[in-house]
Amino acid sequence: LDFETATTSFKELAIHKGTPAEAFRHADRIVGRTYRSGHQEQAYIENNGVVAFPPDAARGGLREVRGSMQCPFYIVSALARLFGEPPERIRVVQVTTGGGFGGKEEFPSMISGHAALLAEACGRPVRMLYDRAEDMTATTKRHPSRVTHRTALDPDGRILAMEIDVLLDGGAYTTLSPVVLSRALLHAAGPYRCDHLRITGRVAKTNTPPNGAFRGFGVPQVAFALERHLDHVAGQIGIDPVELRRRNLLADGGTTATGQSVADAGASREALDAVLARSQWAATKQAHRAWNRKNATKRRGLGLACYFHGTGFTGSGEIRLASVAAVELLKGGYVRVRTSSTEMGQGTRTVFAQIVAETLGLPCDRVETFDPDTALVPDSGPTVASRTVAIVGRIVADAAQALDRALAAQAGRESGSPWSVRDFIRAGDAHLAAGGDPFFRARFANPSNQRFDDVSYVGEAYAAYAWAATVVEVEVDLASFEVAVRRVTSAQEIGRAIHPRFAEGQLEGGIAQALGWGLFEEVVMRDGRMANGQFTNYILPTAIDTPPIDLVLLERPWEHGPFGAKGIGELPMDGGAPAALNAIADALAIDLDRIPASAERIAKAWGARSSAGRTT
Repeated sequence: LDFETATTSFKELAIHKGTPAEAFRHADRIVGRTYRSGHQEQAYIENNGVVAFPPDAARGGLREVRGSMQCPFYIVSALARLFGEPPERIRVVQVTTGGGFGGKEEFPSMISGHAALLAEACGRPVRMLYDRAEDMTATTKRHPSRVTHRTALDPDGRILAMEIDVLLDGGAYTTLSPVVLSRALLHAAGPYRCDHLRITGRVAKTNTPPNGAFRGFGVPQVAFALERHLDHVAGQIGIDPVELRRRNLLADGGTTATGQSVADAGASREALDAVLARSQWAATKQAHRAWNRKNATKRRGLGLACYFHGTGFTGSGEIRLASVAAVELLKGGYVRVRTSSTEMGQGTRTVFAQIVAETLGLPCDRVETFDPDTALVPDSGPTVASRTVAIVGRIVADAAQALDRALAAQAGRESGSPWSVRDFIRAGDAHLAAGGDPFFRARFANPSNQRFDDVSYVGEAYAAYAWAATVVEVEVDLASFEVAVRRVTSAQEIGRAIHPRFAEGQLEGGIAQALGWGLFEEVVMRDGRMANGQFTNYILPTAIDTPPIDLVLLERPWEHGPFGAKGIGELPMDGGAPAALNAIADALAIDLDRIPASAERIAKAWGARSSAGRTT
């Protein structure tokens, strides 16, 4: 079933700002175009797998599941509903997980339910582990999209109004499609100033396996469409693509599609200037022109994308979730972090230890962390939405401050100043010896006073935004139409990098994943199922395909994040694909409106360009 012709939907949404119809009537130019993207497989290291244990005395009568997952409390809720038991009767333990990218957000609830039912039936532990073909065939993917833009401009190339229609393929069941659509619409207009907007969207119901969470959560699809469209607009009105963006990027205090005034929106211009300087944009463009004139078999091009990403849950999500984190005081002056946020390779455990250690002024080796166990940790919310460090990390810091205040009172000193290890051990052991509570908890308290109307979609959609600009340089072979990415330069404004090396790893990995989606990865659906569910014929970029990535970390600390941090996990996924396609279009002077940009699609566009040239 083609999602573009599907008549039933899981969700429909709309965002309105200003009077777009009036703005279109007075526009100097109106440019429209439609852009399409396909599925993407998460391709995490290990497949989905769990071990389920039936209730028995050895486990305190609890029903237990251990496995590879992102969100342990999601599984608690799912099993409680499945068995009609209170959540307190269920224990879920996350074992060290080799990547998730959204693919282990919701699906582990399904496999955990299956394993738990079998364990109940046979009275024995049951292990359920998908092989790679099962995992690729059954699990959720990135939503395919069709995004249509209609843009009104004044004579100077400033955007007067946008009409954007977003259509996503949800597959056969709802899963997280409504909230993916929500985030897509909230980011559809990008980091650009536009006073008159009409953004509409829906998720179509089709006959494929359901689509769900994937790094970026709907934003890569709309960012691709917008950034390709801006290059198309620039060509239509005869303006340089860089200048078009510069004239329209938000400034500090500018308002988003929902009317939210963003104090640090000018970071979008800072990122653009930084990436142009680091990539030597003007000189590289000039060098490409000279190189292309001399080379009969290859062409080089340069492409740009500007983008942003909201931190944490959309709208009132964090307020409703009311996440909790805790720290535990141990004997001998050690502190243990207790949260349900999972480690999947992004460095959460190290960063949480850093946050607690810095808050107390202690060495990091005085702070312990461990894999989440719902019997031992509070519900800190899911490990999704670029929220772990920026949102949960803030709560962890608040819990550490509560510990600091208690021990400062115990020691007769003021709180807020660094502890020496000796004094901390003395105060901590005295607190415990006196029967003091070893656990110090904190709850999300909406520190930024965020307000959002979830019905009208007006207000502060996110407490903070991270901003970025990426330049991709490509070389295209005119015989095979193979694309080689020569270099990526990216400027990313992420608040404060708590652990710069881990931050760089996150950013580099997200960019590589974005290039794979834009250039290589294509899920083939046939009769409602994935026909290429093996790594032999689902093509992923390898280390050989990963280009040199030059990062510029820009830091405008967010006052409500832990030590200024914003979310960074999803941001780099949003810009790599459109920058790469803009580079291909620049190299060959062709028009591309679909990803992945396979050799066949590039050859077809090149052929159409050549035919048009012969006709004229």
